[in-house]
Amino acid sequence: MSMKIIELENVEIVDFAAEGKAIAKDNGMVIFVDDAIPGDIVNLRIRRKKNYAEGTVTQIVKPSELSVQPFCRHFGDCGGCVSQRMPYSEQLKYKAKQVVDQFQRIGGVEMPVVKPILPSGKTIFYRNKLEFTFSNKRWLTKEEIGNEGALELNALGFHVSGRFDKVLDLERCMLQASPSNEIRNEAKRYALSHGYEFFDVKNKTGFLRNLIVRTSSTGETMLVVVFAYYDKNKIHDFLDNLNEKFAPTSLQYAINPKMNDNIGDLEVLCHAGKPFIEEKMENLTFRIGAKSFYQTNSEQAYVLYDCVRKYADFKGNETVYDLYTGTGTIACFVAANVGKVVGIEYVSEAIDDARANAALNGIENAVFYAGDIKDVMTNEFIATNGSPDVIILDPPRAGLHPSIPQKLMEIAPDKIIYVSCNPATQARDIALLSEKYYLVEMQPVDMFPHTAHVENIALLRKFHTF
Repeated sequence: MSMKIIELENVEIVDFAAEGKAIAKDNGMVIFVDDAIPGDIVNLRIRRKKNYAEGTVTQIVKPSELSVQPFCRHFGDCGGCVSQRMPYSEQLKYKAKQVVDQFQRIGGVEMPVVKPILPSGKTIFYRNKLEFTFSNKRWLTKEEIGNEGALELNALGFHVSGRFDKVLDLERCMLQASPSNEIRNEAKRYALSHGYEFFDVKNKTGFLRNLIVRTSSTGETMLVVVFAYYDKNKIHDFLDNLNEKFAPTSLQYAINPKMNDNIGDLEVLCHAGKPFIEEKMENLTFRIGAKSFYQTNSEQAYVLYDCVRKYADFKGNETVYDLYTGTGTIACFVAANVGKVVGIEYVSEAIDDARANAALNGIENAVFYAGDIKDVMTNEFIATNGSPDVIILDPPRAGLHPSIPQKLMEIAPDKIIYVSCNPATQARDIALLSEKYYLVEMQPVDMFPHTAHVENIALLRKFHTF
């Protein structure tokens, strides 16, 4: 049965929801809308669901008084930086509101002090990593459709939201500082001028698949080019050109014959330079490899970790467990302030990086274990490593495994500091901990301007612990 499509006119956008959706209402029905901001008067094409509707803007009848000119030429076609029409100060208000709304709606716990959201120092060119896709199916504008025969259809850019087979060709992306745009444009120019085939994701044909650009606050650059198959001469010619033009700190490549773009299980080979770049934070140095995780907003990562350290209020002799430690950045960051840090992470390659980072910085009071936290953190493990005074959590968006909150309450550290990129799952998990812990304070942090994403730090204390 086909879904009925309804046209609505002169509808006011009244609020923001999670995940970048705006909210309108019609006769009490909530409508989630893309590509609009509060205050817009719009015409909508809606599809009704059971308890809500989804709307597509067909016309902005009257822009919101808040509306500003988008700064990126690709706005409206690219699915990123969706909040560009709203001043950054207003974006921050709605992100902070999102945190409170999620905790009130999902958490059901007594609301603590919520500190003012910490803005990002940079609102453009703030990312240190971008991944671009080569495709022979360029996303076409409405004006271009029907004239494909006269157009260049190869593209190097981002996947269009909701279309795995279409890539928006980028001229200038405002997310990553120079030389990111110059590198991407040169890679495309060389590929076109030398007849390299861009990948066809549907038919699994073509040679060029991905270009990953990583930069650091130390001025270093890493390039990783992903090819669909091995051709020594073509690969070396392509990489030599990039090396000659940009002399990156690290120039690497991988061969990916798989159905997906993930390089986590692939061998990455160094063509020129070092197999890593370095990032610095305070007096620490972190080596970042092609597969390493590092917060993509370097400057704001320091703000985030500094907040964690302040919430912990270390006295110098604590045992700290850093769960979901990743490459050990938080663990290394707090190590000088505590007696011992124990990091646990299920990705074994990340633990290799964590150990290397600890060794690089002469940190001798941090130990790292690879494995699923629910399996690793046994009573025997705790007896061996010591009962933690503080536990730091920084899980993925899905939050904690259902068994973890109960285990945390059994271990019963004095403090839990929960860092999350998803306040909804964070609120759910903290509600599960409320039997033994109360929420003292929360600190929202904006890591990704012009997006719906917000990071939140929650400080929990054990009842009767003062």
